[in-house]
Amino acid sequence: MSLSQGRTILAIPGPSVMPDRVLNAMHNAAPNIYAGPLVEAMPAIVADLKTVARTGHHVAIYIGNGHAAWEAANTNMFSAGDHALSLVTGRFGEGWGQSVGALGVNVQAIDFGRRGPVDPAQVEQALRADRDHKIKVVLATHVDTSTSVRNDIPAIRAAIDAAGHPALLAVDCIASMGCDRFEMDAWGVDVAVAASQKGLMVPPGLGFVWLSDKARVACATSDRRTPYWDWTVRTAATEFWMYFGGTAPTHHLMGLRESLNMLVHEEGLDHVWARHATLARAVWAAFDVWGTGPGAGAVELNIADPAYRSHAVTAARITAPMATRLREWCEREAGLTLGIGLGMAQPGTPESHGFLRVGHMGHVNAHMILGTLGVMEAGLRALGAPHSPGGVGAAAAVIAGV
Repeated sequence: MSLSQGRTILAIPGPSVMPDRVLNAMHNAAPNIYAGPLVEAMPAIVADLKTVARTGHHVAIYIGNGHAAWEAANTNMFSAGDHALSLVTGRFGEGWGQSVGALGVNVQAIDFGRRGPVDPAQVEQALRADRDHKIKVVLATHVDTSTSVRNDIPAIRAAIDAAGHPALLAVDCIASMGCDRFEMDAWGVDVAVAASQKGLMVPPGLGFVWLSDKARVACATSDRRTPYWDWTVRTAATEFWMYFGGTAPTHHLMGLRESLNMLVHEEGLDHVWARHATLARAVWAAFDVWGTGPGAGAVELNIADPAYRSHAVTAARITAPMATRLREWCEREAGLTLGIGLGMAQPGTPESHGFLRVGHMGHVNAHMILGTLGVMEAGLRALGAPHSPGGVGAAAAVIAGV
């Protein structure tokens, strides 16, 4: 008997659960885009976006998803024939490098595999080898959503500095912004990209690019820039339409204003980060128990070292085809949608059925996480999957502070 009736739970790594307050804020008639509350709200929205990234520099807003944010950054950073160093720890790091290469940029990729972080020593070595300083930008992913690895951005910055290299540091924060601690200015990041549909708790449709003064100067002559993607206009806007290159995404802005109220002015970023960290540890605790005894080797987290695990998403391996069967059972029988394995194997191969991802980003709390884990444990039991019971109890102990 299916028990999936009632409110479903979306536990995928984006789009994340949208707060009712955000959705209600968007449920309004079209506003005046020439004067009035929304126009007057823009300076505060921009200021709060800078607060979220911990920067005193600039932010540009685009109508688009995370891939659009990539393109916005790419077209402003590069000219044809430039060189970039791409640090790959998953499908999205790989994808960002490919999107840069499609613009006629020479991309040197270092692939660190799918189960661990960037090695700063290799970054330093590659930059020291670039004696002519051809590399203009180092591309890094803070959290790669496919593998759930969380890279040490300050260590990458330190590697660039140790090599004495002038390259800019650009960071993909699409999965991490508003979930994992990110300190743009303190960490020496020159460009950061994110989107609205994950930690910022707004429906897909907004992309953001934060940039330092250093990046603005270094990229002033980039020839891949087109009028729409040009960040110089958006970051120096004096009229409402200039923030967006045309008609504003009015209702997304209404939702964003509400989500920023919740994140910045009510909960506060430090608590947001702490909440995500605790809930992530609860998820890890459950998997650690499931993977003991009968589950040894059959259930395991993709990233072994907790220091490099994302607080927004957890990628796990469950012996094929059990990961796919568990996802299907959870959705069919309990109304819980888990994330598919992504970029860990070729689609259609047996290995592709051995991965899943649990999203714990944005508008999530203890009962949502415990409910998600409870359903997953019920599914493992119903399917006869090798595992040790007690994962939910271990998660509850983390949340209880035991």
